[in-house]
Amino acid sequence: MNTYVALCAVGAEKILGNEIKLLGYKLDGNAPGRVSFTGDDDALYRANYCLRTSDRVYLQMAKYKASDFDELFDGCYDIDWQDYFKKNVRVVVDKVRCHKSKLSSEHSIQGIIQKSIYKKLGDKWNITTLPEKGEECTVRVYLEENTAYILLDTSGEALHIRGYRTAGVLAPLRETTAAILLQEMLWKRKIPLHDPFCGSGTIVTEAVLYAHNVAPGLGRHFAYENLAIYNQNKALEIKKAEAAKIRTDVLCRITGSDIDKTAVEKARLNAEHACVMAGRALQMIGSDAKIERPDFMESNFSDLKAPYDEGLLLCNPPYGERLGDTQQAEELYKSMGSLFTDFPNWKMGFITSQKSFQKCIGKYANALKSIKAGKLDTTLYIYEKK
Repeated sequence: MNTYVALCAVGAEKILGNEIKLLGYKLDGNAPGRVSFTGDDDALYRANYCLRTSDRVYLQMAKYKASDFDELFDGCYDIDWQDYFKKNVRVVVDKVRCHKSKLSSEHSIQGIIQKSIYKKLGDKWNITTLPEKGEECTVRVYLEENTAYILLDTSGEALHIRGYRTAGVLAPLRETTAAILLQEMLWKRKIPLHDPFCGSGTIVTEAVLYAHNVAPGLGRHFAYENLAIYNQNKALEIKKAEAAKIRTDVLCRITGSDIDKTAVEKARLNAEHACVMAGRALQMIGSDAKIERPDFMESNFSDLKAPYDEGLLLCNPPYGERLGDTQQAEELYKSMGSLFTDFPNWKMGFITSQKSFQKCIGKYANALKSIKAGKLDTTLYIYEKK
């Protein structure tokens, strides 16, 4: 069994943990922004394909005491790096995080780990220099209370990059954040969903993938493909198994709208690409079935009326960082109170970094959830239906 570490937005650890358990793996503790779990070799592929709320998946190479640089070097050297890397590898120690440890210089730790890995590879392969321009493999180090965690990146590009977004708008919501919002709101596919500030369509598109049980990573590549441990046949077998789980027989009522015509066009294009990705996955298993496309329309939120008696209204309304003016955002929020009248029996969720949101919209939420969305500290305001 292996130990893996999945990163996520701070505040989403419980949701990510539930996802991991649903995949059949055992949790092994968590810290702010990351969840550890144990799994077999297949977890390397399945976690990257399937986790909706994780930003990145690492393979934990070692965990050991490191109170000084000698211990740090030796513990890293003891890892059988030669079993994981190809001889054209270019190892990059991309990040170091220290907390309550004697060793605190991130730059020095980075250099020691890099030196240790290259020394081990050189000794095992009987070479004195490694290539400067080979396939890049990334290592990350956490040093907490004098314990070192050495992690090998298996994802490559962050997992919020699903591969379907080809056109964005200003400050788009991350796909992983949208997936977190859907889970926080306890949304189910039978419940109508509308995003009145859809932007590039992230919430809507993630809802479509979730409703049809489409694994979000089926249309992209991963860093593990450059590792010596990569088993192409096993990865394809697991990919086909996940493709077979796609549901095309479900009724979904998922829609989005925006006052910006260009945003609506981009949202429609991104959603189409996501659905095409799902279709290609189905073709791998000999199916020509297609998943239902969501509907988008150009509209001001004030002109909307609830199309169904009950549903979920979930959105990422413009805020100061996107509008460029906090006062302008607050004026918008004040006008958004009409949504409670126009969608009287709908559950609602709004994510924003503006602390004055509740005061401006004129209603206090039933629940608040703090979520680190990219570099922003945001809050999800949850309003239960009447």
